Amino acid sequence: YAVGPTAKLLVLPGLFYHFERSQRGMWVFAAFLASCTLLMAMSWIVAAYPELSLRPAVLGQNTRGIFVKNYIDQGQEFALCAVALAYPIVAYLRAGRILPALLLGAIALSFVVNMAFVIVSRTALVTMPVLLTIFALLHLRRRSVVIVLCIMIALAGVAWMASPYLRATAATFLSDVQRYEATGRATSIGTRLEVWNKSLRFISQAPIIGHGTGSTWGLFAQVAVGKPGDASAEVFSNPHNQTLNMAIQWGVVGVVVLYAMWLSHLALFRGHGLAASIGLLVVLQNILSSLFNSHLFDFNEGWMYVLGVGVAGGMTLKARFGETANRSAERAQS
Repeated sequence: YAVGPTAKLLVLPGLFYHFERSQRGMWVFAAFLASCTLLMAMSWIVAAYPELSLRPAVLGQNTRGIFVKNYIDQGQEFALCAVALAYPIVAYLRAGRILPALLLGAIALSFVVNMAFVIVSRTALVTMPVLLTIFALLHLRRRSVVIVLCIMIALAGVAWMASPYLRATAATFLSDVQRYEATGRATSIGTRLEVWNKSLRFISQAPIIGHGTGSTWGLFAQVAVGKPGDASAEVFSNPHNQTLNMAIQWGVVGVVVLYAMWLSHLALFRGHGLAASIGLLVVLQNILSSLFNSHLFDFNEGWMYVLGVGVAGGMTLKARFGETANRSAERAQS
């Protein structure tokens, strides 16, 4: 059970191999965009007609505008699509193809508007501005970067003023912490602070090789105190941080392996092109969101990472080896 969430990473070599040879890698990303666009349309519908949702109402969980799964998964998907569309939009504008650029821009804006007025993921609120800034710095000229950043700030200001739901969600950052500090009651952020504090204590007890695979739940069960509803009484098998999740079970050794994988995948996508841009965003989103969740081990976000990195990685390797082969042929001819 504990090893299971890591098994999906074994699919990566097969995806690299296949999409290094396949001509249809972009079909996967087009299908993902199409499915997320349909999901976004359904999100608007079920926001108006909640009875159409396939997600049963759960006490204490936000289900507004959720057709399937949950608001965290939906927010991660919408945020990735919105940011990844920036590359083809810029490419179309540079080529003078205004109509497809406007179409993709409208889709990207629809994702952002949905996240501002229907479902708001606090993880997406933190990660999206960082992803957009990194994209602008890597792919745009200095003057364009300033323009894009100004537009981002203006749109954020408009969304903040127009969406009471966005303001209410952002306000929970502070209110959750204050309620936790005052009463010790379990809140979303307060519980995370409690879990992270305990996790650091567990890591200090076995820093090199950790407590062993699957030890997380038992460790939290041993230190659970207080009455039901208190953050200190919660028992978790997931410390809501990927680094802590690795370190508790496998110590510094596990953390080194995790960061070596992330760095190797970042290095893989250091080139240019749509596939490299998508792959880079997938890796960066996973790294950033894993500050607040164990998204590499979670089902939905974990498979987004494996499929995104696997398909984009294969396409990037194919383009890189193709360029190398062309240079070798040119040198041979000269």
